[in-house]
Amino acid sequence: MPEGLEGECIRGRFIGAGPVAIIDIGSNSIRLVVYERLSRSPTALFNEKMLAGLGRGLGQTGRLADDRVEAALKAITRYRAVCEHIGVTELRILATAAAREASNGPDFIRRVEEICGTTVQIFSGRDEAHYSAKGVVSGFWRADGMVGDLGGGSLELVNLDEGTIGHGMTFPLGGIRLQETAKRSLSKAAKIATTELGKADWLTEAQGRTFFAIGGTWRSLGRLHLFREGYPLHVMHDYSIPADAAIAFCERVMRDEEVAMRGIQFISKARRALLPYGATVMREVLLQSKAERVVFSALGVREGLLYEMLADDERAKDPLIEASKELGLLRARSPNYGTELVAWTNRLFNLCGVSETDYERRLRTAACHLSDIGWRAHPDYRGEQSLNVISNAGFVGIDHPGRAYLALSVFYRHEGLVDDAVSPELYKLCSERLLKMARILGASLRVASLLSASIEGVLPQLGLSLEEDKLVLTLPEGYEAFDGERLRKRLNQLSRLLDLDSEIVAAA
Repeated sequence: MPEGLEGECIRGRFIGAGPVAIIDIGSNSIRLVVYERLSRSPTALFNEKMLAGLGRGLGQTGRLADDRVEAALKAITRYRAVCEHIGVTELRILATAAAREASNGPDFIRRVEEICGTTVQIFSGRDEAHYSAKGVVSGFWRADGMVGDLGGGSLELVNLDEGTIGHGMTFPLGGIRLQETAKRSLSKAAKIATTELGKADWLTEAQGRTFFAIGGTWRSLGRLHLFREGYPLHVMHDYSIPADAAIAFCERVMRDEEVAMRGIQFISKARRALLPYGATVMREVLLQSKAERVVFSALGVREGLLYEMLADDERAKDPLIEASKELGLLRARSPNYGTELVAWTNRLFNLCGVSETDYERRLRTAACHLSDIGWRAHPDYRGEQSLNVISNAGFVGIDHPGRAYLALSVFYRHEGLVDDAVSPELYKLCSERLLKMARILGASLRVASLLSASIEGVLPQLGLSLEEDKLVLTLPEGYEAFDGERLRKRLNQLSRLLDLDSEIVAAA
């Protein structure tokens, strides 16, 4: 069993230090997320959002509207009851722009604290920028670029240099605030965005780099683009658009053409009115920063806060590998089989000269831990079910080509090296190199599954050697009966992918 998880897994989920909950009180939405436990790859056990619109009218009145305050408090009362029912061990409440700036914000916060019995953390703009950036650090592999978090009341931009948080700035460009300040005029909104962002001469530090987009309005924009393009994965995290294409799309949305777009039905009606304003701000950020691409992040302030709650050794772990281990532990036949597969494929790849980058090596490691998650399905559907689970799983620290590699590797492990059953669009996500690597790994997993029955204890005892152009698999004493025609066919298939011959021998 993976280190640190002993005794923590019951009824299909992990216990550990949790459940942990965060109530996020924003200018537009109030959200409760209950996480299974505090871990490097947190999984949402429960997630509910209410579009309270606390920030509406704040620019004109300086106050939170009474009706919206009451609606928000009613939702928070429900959230506390849900937390008690689930058995939450720690509740954190954070509030951002609207509660921070309103004259009656302190009274609202006091009432929230009375309901929940805990202190509310009121984030400054600097705090929002810091935790948004931490959220990106926690959810992307070697994150580098500029982070932008668009809320209802404000926009936070912060520079991120290979995981190190640099300078940042808060702008009064949140969707609700911009809509009201511009009096619902998109042309005025564009001028305001241009002027405000022009105050940050450091935006060009993002030139040629990635712009990480956070926030519900921006994720809705990304989702709209995804459906319009007929993209094969409906996973928003790490969905990437070249900057020039994103600018053109934003301009189309600003012209109010989004109503006719395919996919608009998947966008909340409450969000649609803010889409043109979110598009206005994104367009201006991309124009002034000269970023190379937009990448949408499902992780932001909440996950940044969780990340900082972790011990240093937990923060240092790879979220993709941790999530894969956990899923393997919950679903595989044998807890340590994935770990043995990692070591066995290490030996095989090194022996046969299969060169991997750091990125490819961590993908292979994840695939090994995921290789047996579909075993409870009907044999005819194990490959398809595994592919669907992996390609749409809530993984972070992985881009979409990496998802396709993982899904295809495990699909090949069950179905063989056939391509007809997979959507051609999924293949397009992978480079030719990644497709080749997925086939080699899938063939390797097929050999290992016959050698071990996907149960730990056999793979470490097997001998592997390379004799001239022949891959030799040596069965140790007592395992001679494991040899068979089907195993030899699979080993031959793997060997052909590696431009080698193969042989199975018994130990002398």
